[in-house]
Amino acid sequence: MKTFPLPGTDMVVPNVVLGLMRIQDKTDDEVRTLVSTARDCGITFLDHADVYGSSLHGCERRFAEALKLTSSEREQFVIQSKAGIVAKDGPYFDFSYEHIVESVHGSLEALGTDYLDILLLHRPDALVEPEEVARAFDELSAAGKVRAFGVSNQTPRQIDLLRRYVTQPIVANQLQLSITHAPVIAQGVAANMQGLDQSIVRDDGIVDYCRLNDITVQAWSPFQAGFFDGPFLGSDRYPELNTVVDRLAHKYGVPAEAIAVAWITRHPAQMQVVLGTTTPKRVAAAAQGSDLPLTRAEWYELFRAAGYTVP
Repeated sequence: MKTFPLPGTDMVVPNVVLGLMRIQDKTDDEVRTLVSTARDCGITFLDHADVYGSSLHGCERRFAEALKLTSSEREQFVIQSKAGIVAKDGPYFDFSYEHIVESVHGSLEALGTDYLDILLLHRPDALVEPEEVARAFDELSAAGKVRAFGVSNQTPRQIDLLRRYVTQPIVANQLQLSITHAPVIAQGVAANMQGLDQSIVRDDGIVDYCRLNDITVQAWSPFQAGFFDGPFLGSDRYPELNTVVDRLAHKYGVPAEAIAVAWITRHPAQMQVVLGTTTPKRVAAAAQGSDLPLTRAEWYELFRAAGYTVP
């Protein structure tokens, strides 16, 4: 498993992350097997959110009930959670001081821990008052309740607005990214190509912005074809892509999931891949893409096979 120092922190982290969005209905044994499989593969970075589960903090609580981590075991993991989405009476977003602090306290109680390694703001809040975010971050940091802070699905200008007030580094931005859902990369490849939809800049170059500002991109839904509309691996909607994936999987002696992960980890932005699967076998398969050395030609072949234009 490839690891790297997470910029803006003193943490060394793996480039594959275990997302725990779907564990609410899993048994203790199933949760323990999932996490232990990931850990055996070198995946010690866990991704939560307060809204994951059938109730607020549901998956965080399910995790804690199943694992019952001792303090020494807790220190072996990097635990990240997110706050800002209000599901009850919503959905809407709330980046107010009160909501952020209340959410973190709820996550700490549910997880049975004294601190979060990383807190992300969960999607953008159009009504954000960055001074309130800064106050919440300062309080949580000073109290030792959160070690580092980041965002998810935010544009460069939204991050700049926060950074004008927030004193802590913004260390991560969680973005949807897969071979078939890659507008954040594809638009740059086709820049200035008149009449080509792929060339339209929709996010002001967020990947390059993150690279310039030492913000780690965390790629979520690495196997999804689009926005939660099913996986592309093995799908008859992507025959050309799957032909290439299968050929490369055979060449490198790895499962197809590893090729999908490797397409992301091969990018020099040094991204993390957030897995959403609760199947231990798929976690182990995906982990094999952590440091798989796709060539430039192979990377672009997968990109073209997904339907993107390389001028």
